[in-house]
Amino acid sequence: MTVEVALSVMDGARVELLLLCDEDDQSTGSVTRAELTAHRGSPSYTDRLRLRDVLVSSR
Repeated sequence: MTVEVALSVMDGARVELLLLCDEDDQSTGSVTRAELTAHRGSPSYTDRLRLRDVLVSSR
């Protein structure tokens, strides 16, 4: 899922936190709207940035 899609899902659900799961439905973490918005505002942002890339760069 891209950052743009995640933000759209969060807008539609009116939530500030998105829980992330792997293909086995195991929790892999969470991301906030503020974190995604910060990445979207960075100079290296593209509309193809995926959530997994955000999580890797945040660790």
